[in-house]
Amino acid sequence: MNKSLSPWLVAALALNGCSLIPDYQRPAAPVAAQYPQTPAYAPALSGPLAADMGWRELFRDPTLQQLIESAVANNRDLRVAALNVEAYQAQYRIQRADLFPAISANGTGTRQHVPASLTQTGSSVTSGSYSATLGISSYELDLFGRIRSLTDQASLTYLSSEEARRSTQLSLVASVANAYLTWRADQELLALTQSTLGSYEQSLRLTERSQQVGTASALALAQAQTAVESAKASLATFQRQVAQDLNNLTLLVGTSVADSPSNRPLASEWLAEVPAGLPSDLLQRRPDILQAEYQLQSANASIGAARAAFFPSITLTANAGTSSNELSGLFKGGSGGWLFQPQINIPIFNAGSLRASLDYSKIQKDIRVSQYEKSIQTAFQEVSNGLAARQTYKAQLKAQNDLVQANQAYYQLAERRYRIGVDNSLTFLDAQRSLFSAQQTLITDRLAQLTAEVNLYKALGGGWTERSQKTL
Repeated sequence: MNKSLSPWLVAALALNGCSLIPDYQRPAAPVAAQYPQTPAYAPALSGPLAADMGWRELFRDPTLQQLIESAVANNRDLRVAALNVEAYQAQYRIQRADLFPAISANGTGTRQHVPASLTQTGSSVTSGSYSATLGISSYELDLFGRIRSLTDQASLTYLSSEEARRSTQLSLVASVANAYLTWRADQELLALTQSTLGSYEQSLRLTERSQQVGTASALALAQAQTAVESAKASLATFQRQVAQDLNNLTLLVGTSVADSPSNRPLASEWLAEVPAGLPSDLLQRRPDILQAEYQLQSANASIGAARAAFFPSITLTANAGTSSNELSGLFKGGSGGWLFQPQINIPIFNAGSLRASLDYSKIQKDIRVSQYEKSIQTAFQEVSNGLAARQTYKAQLKAQNDLVQANQAYYQLAERRYRIGVDNSLTFLDAQRSLFSAQQTLITDRLAQLTAEVNLYKALGGGWTERSQKTL
């Protein structure tokens, strides 16, 4: 009997691992081969890709570097993403185990006493049985690759979760940087408002004295008071924003953040410029695109499992062991026994369930294709927006800085003319307001430029300095 079974077992094992997964073809990228090149866009300079440039190389402020390092270690969202990777890896190992037979050893023993009233002989009986077996239980021969397809699906899901973790970390790095820059910008706006309020209050005192001696009108006094109260309202606003910025940053970092003034002005060089490269680089570098592609491949693998369900499945149960009615005779000669129990399951009628499952798998793949293409289009848009912001903010900041210089000259001239009595206080108050507004806008525009550069770095897939080994 064993000789007759051997060829069948060899043939079954040879067929084991046949795959019905469709050949995977990466969808064509639904974007142009180049980023827009009109005058509104900065050129996509060549050089090291953003994904190869660590955040320590991009961000030049030591305090910001320390905050990002703390966030990577303590942020709870990132911690959950990392645990999800471990969970999907465990699910993959569980699924992969089905490719191999599960071998188990069992030992049982029973002793039973039957009273005389229940026996045919009228005498009580004490009996026992003992057995020890080693065997395989319900091992499915993967003739058509169903289990292999499910294993590949679980593997690709695990890899997509790893890219999701990278995407979460990249978003975290950008969020911490933007929150920190916003905090520093609001600190500068607060300091500017405090300085301007002091200037307004001094002007109000001068106007009050002038009004007392009859050289300033009640209208000038009212305008000076309005400027002071407006500055006080702005002061309260920026005090609130600075406090809320610190709370937001603390949440992102996951630990306490020292409330200290910045020793680096917002106008200094905070960031290194990152080359944009080509749109095709995003397909290999940006984690959310890689995640979408792994999910597409996982859906493709599920089609193989759905196809294999149409074919017969064979499971094997086999064991060998020994049994005896006495424990001492359990391993004596003649006590051995074995069992070989193959089982075949052939789908005949299932009311269209298998066909519906296959259709569902194909639909899921089509959905994943659309999601993959959308992720590429989103990445292309974000990088294009970043290049437009890079180019236009440079011109805008230069113009705004020139405007501040012009307002500074206007303010100094108006103050001098007011003090010597050539002009009234209205011109001086207007110069003060114009200078304050221009300085506020300059700080706001500089923050917007820095935020746009951080977002461009994120859009290019940067922020990952140590690539983890994808070992399964």
